[in-house]
Amino acid sequence: MKVKVKKITGWERVVNAARFTAHKEELGHEPSDQWKKKIALSEHSPFRLLEFDIQLTDVPYYVVMHLVRHFMGVEKFVTTQREDRTTSGTPRSELKQDALVGVQFSANAQALVNISRKRLCHKAHPETRLAWYKIREAIEEIDPVVASVMRRECCYRGRCPEAQCCGYDKTEAFQNELKEYWKV
Repeated sequence: MKVKVKKITGWERVVNAARFTAHKEELGHEPSDQWKKKIALSEHSPFRLLEFDIQLTDVPYYVVMHLVRHFMGVEKFVTTQREDRTTSGTPRSELKQDALVGVQFSANAQALVNISRKRLCHKAHPETRLAWYKIREAIEEIDPVVASVMRRECCYRGRCPEAQCCGYDKTEAFQNELKEYWKV
């Protein structure tokens, strides 16, 4: 499984949109990390102007199917399995669900937060969770603030909303993650 992430738009665009709504002039530079974290936690609309292109290759087909279920703020492109467009020679009807494919998607920061809530949860399929953690790690390298708010549902809400909770929200690790999430 390989991950490649590219940041398409920057925080200056976000801060300028936020300032516009308050009848203020453009800032002219990137905002502070503290400001970034505050708007990321508040999820105000300018946060959606921060956009990323993500490529995930050599990943099982079923993992891609889990990820393409997310549609708000995301546009996806999945590699084909059509016999006339691949060199494998294997008829599409004979491919298994763990056949390796690729997915590329463009997503705004809010979409990354929303996907993380479901795909980092212990109830998500382990390989899907691993794929999303790898994406989160790649995002952390280029934008630590966005990565810091990409959390599982229980951390995002402060408790587990699942009917059959895994119990993570009763652990010390959960308390530590919650503190880290809210740190500004």
